[in-house]
Amino acid sequence: MKRGKKTLILGIGNLLQKDDGIGVHVVQYMQNNNISLPENVELLDGGTAGFALIPYMIDCDKLIIIDALKVKDKPGSIYRFDGKQLMVKSPNVSLHEMGIAEVLKVLQIQGASPDVEVIGIVPEDINSLDIAPSPLVAKSIPKVVNLILDSVTAC
Repeated sequence: MKRGKKTLILGIGNLLQKDDGIGVHVVQYMQNNNISLPENVELLDGGTAGFALIPYMIDCDKLIIIDALKVKDKPGSIYRFDGKQLMVKSPNVSLHEMGIAEVLKVLQIQGASPDVEVIGIVPEDINSLDIAPSPLVAKSIPKVVNLILDSVTAC
């Protein structure tokens, strides 16, 4: 069997700030439910590590980033887009405060050019100190996992 592209599924966010940690919750859900992944796929809880994530990303062929996406839409809504869109600063779209667009630019400068897919989940509350996501946001987790599985099996 042909080995697929090296893929990193990266959940980012602050678990202590309710829905801001949704990317990490998705990764934990996949780990806790023993979701079967191809051997070329790795899961990583990136938390709020920012530039410290570069060593994990540098040799990937494909990068799937899951994070809270601050747009005006119903909480729990899911957006999926090409990472190149992060490179263009858009006033309407803000992914996490950690500067993932800057991290992707540093990867590019270092000669890495993974295919980047972003899955953003609209949060309801990113200000409360609570480790559990809002019910509407938590309901989106299985749907996000299915999107991820579709993506990694297509590699």
